[in-house]
Amino acid sequence: VQLQASGGGLVQTGGSLRLSCAASGSIFSISAMAWYRQAPGNQRELVAAITTGGSTNYAVSVKGRFTISRDNTKNTLYLQTNTLKPEDTAVYYCAAFGATTAYWGQGTQVTVSS
Repeated sequence: VQLQASGGGLVQTGGSLRLSCAASGSIFSISAMAWYRQAPGNQRELVAAITTGGSTNYAVSVKGRFTISRDNTKNTLYLQTNTLKPEDTAVYYCAAFGATTAYWGQGTQVTVSS
């Protein structure tokens, strides 16, 4: 499975970005997908996750501001980020999970200026 993330950029506080992650390869093996982020000096953390059935889970820090979704017809995962804060600044990674394997995209930088 190959994952290609895009959509990051520089925005002001309160702005929005829509991140995308296009999946290709043996996507039939994927169950859940997720977005993680890693800020400089910090560990990678889970932002949001979604199962094939559409169940979602969010980090407390983004709940109510971010929305994860997936378009199975386009094999694409999305993260709509609203009301962005400087503390949301990080490299955002998409991930896909099979029965025994995790796949990672290359990351897209999100920078929120104050």
